[in-house]
Amino acid sequence: MPPLPDIAPTQTCTTARAYRVEHDLLGDRKIPANAYYGIHTLRAVENFPITGTPIAVHPDLVSALAAVKQAAALTNRDLSLLGQDKAHAIATACEEIRAGALHDDFVVDVIQGGAGTSTNMNANEVVANRALEILGHAKGEYRNLHPVEDVNAGQSTNDVYPTAVKVALHTAVHRLLAAMQVLQEAFAAKAQEFTDVLKMGRTQLQDAVPMTLGQEFAVFALMIGEDRQRLAGACAPLREINLGGTAIGTGLNAHPEYAALACRHLGELTGVPVATAGDLIAATQDVGAFVELSGVLKRAAVRLSKTCNDLRLLSCGPRAGLAEIGLPPVQAGSSIMPGKVNPVIPEVVNQIAFEVIGSDVTVTLAAEAGQLQLNAFEPVIAHNLLTSLARLTAGCLTLAGRCVSGITANRDHLSHQVARSIGLATALNPHIGYEQATAIAQEALLTGAGVFDLVAARGLLGDAELREILRPANLIGPRAALAVPRQANAEA
Repeated sequence: MPPLPDIAPTQTCTTARAYRVEHDLLGDRKIPANAYYGIHTLRAVENFPITGTPIAVHPDLVSALAAVKQAAALTNRDLSLLGQDKAHAIATACEEIRAGALHDDFVVDVIQGGAGTSTNMNANEVVANRALEILGHAKGEYRNLHPVEDVNAGQSTNDVYPTAVKVALHTAVHRLLAAMQVLQEAFAAKAQEFTDVLKMGRTQLQDAVPMTLGQEFAVFALMIGEDRQRLAGACAPLREINLGGTAIGTGLNAHPEYAALACRHLGELTGVPVATAGDLIAATQDVGAFVELSGVLKRAAVRLSKTCNDLRLLSCGPRAGLAEIGLPPVQAGSSIMPGKVNPVIPEVVNQIAFEVIGSDVTVTLAAEAGQLQLNAFEPVIAHNLLTSLARLTAGCLTLAGRCVSGITANRDHLSHQVARSIGLATALNPHIGYEQATAIAQEALLTGAGVFDLVAARGLLGDAELREILRPANLIGPRAALAVPRQANAEA
């Protein structure tokens, strides 16, 4: 194909009228003269006054829609189905939208009927009207370039919308992966800092056996790392698209070469390695990729919330609680209690997790409710997934930067807790037996005496041996000396 002509973007003169008139199958409507959207968008705004939140709240989705329209225009140009000038104008308009322009004209509510048709039409009209300006025409002069005939050529909402949603989700997932890495590294740094800080582990909120604070924080880092791996894996199904399938996946009204070309152009434009689904009919009705992603986000939210619960519990006090760690103070905690500081950062991340978990229920029900060749509820799926991704991204970065990086260990307090804990008796089981260790633990609990002192007083173990057994390094992991069974030792 010859190179595209260099058409410079132009602006038409401002009209004195405050509106223009557009027509659809239901009749005529007045559209604000400066609006890039058109009559189909206007009716959708009127029909769906649901949340008050426009699709512009999801810039990744708006940009992905523009990328799909740009890929379609380039494909139709390559197939000689769209003139060079029109294709260039459409592509230029899409480039501007992908760069952040005109997002305010994406005004349809995030929750809408019609399986995303209103969102697709909103995109068609904004692209068309900006392309008209680029060609030197006024907005609404659709005889020169039409939202449906030209911008939507070879397409249906049913392949455009899910493709755009998948591209948007893929972008948002990678943003979350980067944020999770920041949080993982913050926890890992604290784990290294606290390597030598001995503390008591707990099961069912009761003293268990010793561990280090470093081990505890290492688990926080490990869980995030595992969830990052799962999230990265959930990206693979998002890269399989049904663009070119049109209405139900049969490809009606699309050129035989359209699907492959459009997929190639979309991949080059976005950097997302998309691939055309093997069965476009199945891909048009199936939302399994969204369900899988939602499940992974729920898992990550549950584990992140559990971690925040632990941070709140470990820091509770500062005098009447565990007070094992100190969270950085970020704001006053009370309008009545002087000096009170609350764990507000873990609390806000908890609330993010609750929302993500609830969104998974919504996605699950919306996916299950699909019927026959199309799922009509993809808008609520897309909105919930994109919102969850944005929330988790913000939550991870906030938790890392405003909480984890500033956590301190109350070392003296932790050391005192270990020294007086009856949990130390567990370490004596292999040496004095469970019954003797239980008696020591009970006496320690009743009298307040230390386990070390009671064992020494009863002469159950020598002082040097006792010190070796209760040496911190021997309390936080397996010991080679215990690899030989006690009975074998006795026989020897």
